[in-house]
Amino acid sequence: MQFSIKKIAPHVLVLIGFIILSLAYFSPVLKGKQIFQSDIMHYIGMSKQQKDFKAATGEETYWTNSAFAGMPTYQLGARYPHNYIKKLDSALRFLPRPADYLFLYLLSFYILLLVLKVDFKLAALGAIAFGFSTYLIIILGVGHNSKAHAIAYMPLVLSGILLVFQKKYISGFLLTTVAMGLELVANHFQMTYYLLLLVIVLGVAYLIDAYRKKILPHYFKSIGVLVAAVVLSIALNATGILATQEYVKESTRGKSELTINPDGSPKPVTSGLDRDYITHYSYGIVETFNLFIPRFMGGGNYEDLGKDSNTYDAFRKLGASPIQALEESKHVPTYWGGQPGVEAPAYVGAIILFLSVFALFLVKGRLKWWLVGGVLLSLLLSYGKNLGFLTNFFIDYVPLYNKFRAVSSIQVILELCIPVLAIFGLVRLFNDFEKKEDKLKALKFATIITGGIALLFLLFKSTLFDFVGARDGQYIQAYGQDFVRAIKEDRKAIFTQDTLRTLVLVLLSAGVIFMFLRDKLKEKWVIAVFFVFVLFDLIGVNRRYVNNDDFVSSIHVNKPFQANEVDKQILKDKSHFRVFDIVSISSTPTKASYFHNSLNGYNAAELKRYREVFDFYVLRNNINVLNMLNTKYIIAQDEKEGLFSYKNDNANGNAWFVQNLEKVESANEEIKQLDSLPNKIKAIYSSHKALEKLKNLKTNYVVDSLVSIDLVEVKPNYLKYKSKNTNEGFAVFSEVYYGNGWKIFVDGEERSHIRVNYTLRGMPLPAGNHTIEFKFDPEVVKTGSNIALASSVLFGILLLGGLFYEFKKNDLSK
Repeated sequence: MQFSIKKIAPHVLVLIGFIILSLAYFSPVLKGKQIFQSDIMHYIGMSKQQKDFKAATGEETYWTNSAFAGMPTYQLGARYPHNYIKKLDSALRFLPRPADYLFLYLLSFYILLLVLKVDFKLAALGAIAFGFSTYLIIILGVGHNSKAHAIAYMPLVLSGILLVFQKKYISGFLLTTVAMGLELVANHFQMTYYLLLLVIVLGVAYLIDAYRKKILPHYFKSIGVLVAAVVLSIALNATGILATQEYVKESTRGKSELTINPDGSPKPVTSGLDRDYITHYSYGIVETFNLFIPRFMGGGNYEDLGKDSNTYDAFRKLGASPIQALEESKHVPTYWGGQPGVEAPAYVGAIILFLSVFALFLVKGRLKWWLVGGVLLSLLLSYGKNLGFLTNFFIDYVPLYNKFRAVSSIQVILELCIPVLAIFGLVRLFNDFEKKEDKLKALKFATIITGGIALLFLLFKSTLFDFVGARDGQYIQAYGQDFVRAIKEDRKAIFTQDTLRTLVLVLLSAGVIFMFLRDKLKEKWVIAVFFVFVLFDLIGVNRRYVNNDDFVSSIHVNKPFQANEVDKQILKDKSHFRVFDIVSISSTPTKASYFHNSLNGYNAAELKRYREVFDFYVLRNNINVLNMLNTKYIIAQDEKEGLFSYKNDNANGNAWFVQNLEKVESANEEIKQLDSLPNKIKAIYSSHKALEKLKNLKTNYVVDSLVSIDLVEVKPNYLKYKSKNTNEGFAVFSEVYYGNGWKIFVDGEERSHIRVNYTLRGMPLPAGNHTIEFKFDPEVVKTGSNIALASSVLFGILLLGGLFYEFKKNDLSK
């Protein structure tokens, strides 16, 4: 027992240190404050209705009416029965947000390095280098929580995989199952997909190594174990995965039937996202040096340069007061890269990059090659349209690659691989297997390469770069040439400042290693110095972009929107209708969703057909389509920029009977007709599936003055109507069509309905008085929950069996 305590004590101390570091960096959480994250603000706006429903009824709704005229909640934090792996994830994230994600970064990477048999002190150093990598901190600042969540578990997944390859099949299987299950809980499939690419690189490196060492049977046995672990991890998350798989086909990530754009121009037919949309955020090739020099290309979109900047002087010359000039100097457009915008540079660290180059000359074998392969693949794919031949190949031929946007975010892979490589540089430095001459040679080359690059940029910056930003022309028109010249001088100044900073850090790091090799410093002091250096380097840059100023009172985060007089006036209307907020559509598109059933919203994967109608007509304020969507109120601005609500008395209402039903030939024809379609009396459809669901659809119906269909009960997942019609009729409902889950009952008997008017619901009703009920009761949730329960039981049995086997084996070995 004493031995066990002595063995585990260092790890406990490291974990306590990680907790302290996480809370220290985000210290305002200790005072009950929360970080203001723009994406989370939008999420709260989108999800308020479903959360209010859960609070009032105790039930989970898998449909919301509050955004995009209605959509499933699968991507809005829906909770599923028997999702026990989610409960484990919640237990691991016990710290206040976002300190919980930072702790996960540190913990997961620490375990990875321990699995790679790195000493706990170096493993802790590597964890800090990974956890405080600037991009990983920045995404916490802006609210990309699900992305951070998925990234945090990547090293843990790799840990399980590596254990299996180390012939620790049982512990590797169990860890891979849990880690991959947690990875999938994060529900950010883009990050998981990028992890898969890295695992493929790792697998290829290990395959080549196995072939050379003639241990292919072990390799393929390991692959079998890992496949079983991944299958079980998927089963643990079955409900969310099946729901997402079902939904994605109907979302903007799926294939569109349209071959035209809103302006009528031809639209390329793709099975995923538009190529330009995928590559909109493409990393610049020269911008790569941001990884090494933080403000190589100006830093973030805007930097606070203060009173000593050229921009401050330029504002003063334009007539600004000292206070005004100082305030404006906090938002200088310093970024001059090719991306539409960046919150901050994806800085990995000058010291960590120096150590990784040092490692290249000492580390050998499969470890080096899968790490280098991961770095190169990640970097090259992040260039997007700037390396078109490779990106186009992946979009066209690599499965699922075209489902994800913002290709620059694949750099998370190099942000994982580089710190591992850097730590192994120190491992090789401290071991006795490498000759001192080889270590000195590696130090020389690493210093020449990294220090030389920094020195080159310092000496020839004006020759190599023009420091011209993409929007400088606009600033010239607004403020004049002298103003832009001042900005360029500031860009050059911060470039010089950070390049000099990087050069100094490289030389200091090289000096520490040199002193060790000359027996002037002991190993423990080298590690201690690098702890200080890395923390100084990364935290110093991170605090420029995410700091205590980003924290606000928790009430501002939990209730980010306040009802104005217009909202209050609309809320007095207790009928069921939709609101179109023209004013907030670009700045706060989920504000209307927070209070009303809105046409607006903010999500990376809304329903595709609704988005197409939105782009074709809603954005253009087409009143015909707004009426069809039962848009009763439109929030707009008057000439004095005051808000007012326009009440649209011509909105079609919740449901109506039409006189004519017409089949058109294509989706193109259907969406084009919406412009002038008399949708109150006529409906159109184009799907052949409609004829399969509803036989012998009539084209003409009698609608007399006594006909009615009224909505009498509303819940997010339930709608109840009463209809009166002396004739057989065809009813159109101003609700978004989604065939995977909505069940319709007429007088208690289940019936079918079809999609009409490109995005609405419609169905024939027999003559007489009827009760029509729409219930959102997706089968995918029931099926997935049963699979999740069964797989959880199976994993529990395997876990107990595995632990018993390991204890038994340890007893026999004593």
